Amino acid sequence: MHHRYATVAGHRLFYREAGPADAPTVVLLHGFPTSSHMFRHLIPLLADRYHVIAPDYLGAGASEAPSTSEFTYTFDALAELTLGLLDQIGVGRFSLYIQDFGAPVGLRIAAAHPDRVTAIVTQNGNAYVEGLGAGLPQKLAAGTLTDEDLRGMVTLEATKAQYLDGVPDPSLVSPDVWIHDQALLDRPGAAEIQMALLAGYHHNIGLYPKFHEYFRTSQVPLLAVWGGNDEIFVADGARAYARDLPDAEIHLLDSGHFALETHLDAIAGYIRGFLGRVLPVDRDAG
Repeated sequence: MHHRYATVAGHRLFYREAGPADAPTVVLLHGFPTSSHMFRHLIPLLADRYHVIAPDYLGAGASEAPSTSEFTYTFDALAELTLGLLDQIGVGRFSLYIQDFGAPVGLRIAAAHPDRVTAIVTQNGNAYVEGLGAGLPQKLAAGTLTDEDLRGMVTLEATKAQYLDGVPDPSLVSPDVWIHDQALLDRPGAAEIQMALLAGYHHNIGLYPKFHEYFRTSQVPLLAVWGGNDEIFVADGARAYARDLPDAEIHLLDSGHFALETHLDAIAGYIRGFLGRVLPVDRDAG
């Protein structure tokens, strides 16, 4: 696996890359509050067959993180920079893996450039109001989060809960993951960046009809492999994809929001089977 940087629109972005450059490309888009670090174990399980790219958004992971006074953090901006990165490194067509924040980033790209997206894997990457859990997720969608809510969402307690809530056996989840994520969140200005994105998350809900229209018109092959016990994006969000994509493949796992931490082998197996069926067998799709 390679760990690379590229400068896109004046911003230094980090990305992980592995696999044959002439193989079909799979782009892994991470969620909140993590980074491409969440794919550290998945990448090697795909890279024997696919060209894998896992970027860190601006303000996350090892990418540059200008302050909120220097850059306006929106999902539109993250999508534009992510697509700019793919363009710069020569990725034409690609499949998407979307999780959490990765859904509004990736689906913006897909809806705007349907000819470039060969397939979608959504792992607790929501695109339907049915998928919004009770409590904070509803406030997130409505844009009614208070400053106290936002501050609470970037604490160690909240980060740990995202990994453990809905996991029947918490001993399967290494503490390294929430310690790592929180260490990055605790850097100067980092929490404010994520709070700005969380405060603007409700704008994504207004795009859901556009995403649904994209699904209906493109009939893009889609695999929903979902932590079925997630309290943020609940299982009905996975099932809802079948409304616009009748051929969607849907699997609910006995796990939570970050299902890769407990069901890595199962998810990798579903992805390999799915992509093996829907992608060209020759190496001209990446």
